[in-house]
Amino acid sequence: MTAVLMEQYWLSLLCWGTFLISSVVMDRSGVDGMHPLYNAIPIPQLCKFCDVEASNCKGIGTCESNCSITAICPNADEICVAIWSDDNNTIETLCHKPSELLYGIMLENYNTTKCEMKKRMSNKGPFHICSCNAEECNDMLMFTLPFGPDPTNNQVVLVILVSLLPLLVLAVLVIASFYWYRMYRRRKLDEWETKKPSKRKGPKGPLDCSDACAIMMDDDRSDSSSTHANNLNHNTEPLPIELDLQVGKGRFAEVYKAKLRQSPSEQFETVAVKIFPYEEYASWKNEKDIFSDIDLKHENILHFLTAEERKVEKQYWLITAYHPRGNLQEYLTRHLISWEDLRLLGGSLARGVAHLHSDHTPCGRPKVPIVHRDLKSSNILVQNDLTCCLCDFGLGLRLDNSLSVDDLANSGQVGTARYMAPEVLESRINLENIESFKQTDVYSMALVLWEITSRCNAIGEVKDYEPPFGSKVREHPCVESMKDNVLRDRGRPEIPNSWMKHQGVAAVCSTINECWDHDPEARLTAQCVAERLSEMDDDLDKLSTCSSSEEKIPEDCSVSVSDDK
Repeated sequence: MTAVLMEQYWLSLLCWGTFLISSVVMDRSGVDGMHPLYNAIPIPQLCKFCDVEASNCKGIGTCESNCSITAICPNADEICVAIWSDDNNTIETLCHKPSELLYGIMLENYNTTKCEMKKRMSNKGPFHICSCNAEECNDMLMFTLPFGPDPTNNQVVLVILVSLLPLLVLAVLVIASFYWYRMYRRRKLDEWETKKPSKRKGPKGPLDCSDACAIMMDDDRSDSSSTHANNLNHNTEPLPIELDLQVGKGRFAEVYKAKLRQSPSEQFETVAVKIFPYEEYASWKNEKDIFSDIDLKHENILHFLTAEERKVEKQYWLITAYHPRGNLQEYLTRHLISWEDLRLLGGSLARGVAHLHSDHTPCGRPKVPIVHRDLKSSNILVQNDLTCCLCDFGLGLRLDNSLSVDDLANSGQVGTARYMAPEVLESRINLENIESFKQTDVYSMALVLWEITSRCNAIGEVKDYEPPFGSKVREHPCVESMKDNVLRDRGRPEIPNSWMKHQGVAAVCSTINECWDHDPEARLTAQCVAERLSEMDDDLDKLSTCSSSEEKIPEDCSVSVSDDK
């Protein structure tokens, strides 16, 4: 009997020991269902433990830490943590005590078996962090949507959307009413334009060669008076344009004088067509996009008619107003100009650049500033009233607020070397300030004003036309050559003392000197130059020795556009 009792005693002791061991080594992932004895014996956690490593996480869904090291946390009260930086896409995994600060923040929601990422702000900046308390739980990272799966949050979103619905309907009604009003006004204007007598020679009715035709203001400065919509011609058929003769050729495109026929009559309008080959699509698109801004319209900006993609010819076209006097460089080569001509040409040039740079239209409407980045006398046309208009916006840049410093940095060193500002030549434009780009245009404008002044008969002896820096550099100087002249020698085109004998010319030269200052921030703005030239006393006109331009070469010479790029 004693032997039986002893056998039962040892069997009970063995079962009780087995129960204790199984309670300690039971599955540690089921924290909520553990035996109370487990909590009484704290055991260090197993966590992924790697320094900062590259990650393939995208910030959405789930991803793995890619950490190959599993470590036993030094202390039993430490939990698993994972940190993901979206700036450089790296992950750091570690053990940490939740009672202590980590990168300046306290851990939250760590009594869970899943590592759910939350965006936090630390002393190192913003990052995503998760914490959990289960074996290797910081290996699988879970990124949640801003509203998450919480039905309460979803209900809040639904309430917000329903609340905004009346406002959305109201906005649609307002836009529809405005659109209907604009269409009504356009229809009435079309009827009025059709009925009124024509102010110019040519057909009485409007063009019917495109549904995109729009009635615009007559422009007596060019040979083109009616226009098409400032956009891509979406007609299936191209406009009835007949190319006449080539009047210019540049690095990216060729310019033709052409006839735009007005069916059903045989009348036509003279226009200019700039033709880009298929491989120069980017340049065509950039210029088209700038021209298509309705706020660009100004008397000293080339009047844009429409743009076309000519698939048969594998070409891209820009159709603009045609100016028979040609570009400013050609005009100065063929003509001496008077003091009054200088004021007309210089003042209109400054007004065109000022409008380009302005952040509002003359009537006060907000406008995106634009920089030309290739201002030179061959990119400026002379209109019939002897005022200038800017053209060739292939390198133009819209200074939109959405542009980042990287976008501006990637715009590159562009332009014509002869007319490049010092900071452009050495690639040191201040990208933090968009005014820096305008200042490069002002420098180039100063060189053009010098060209105009050098051909004015009010300065005394007038030499043959020479571009800025004349014979000091080659006909098509490279950037390195211009660096030597402009940066190393601080050279500028010569302003002889004889020019200062005329009070008006002396004032223009003073303005030129301020515009080509080596320090960009010391230069005048284009608006300031325009105001100076317009406010000069009319008494200065009496100092001019001639009241009209004198021809040096007959008017009937052929027109050709040289490219100094």
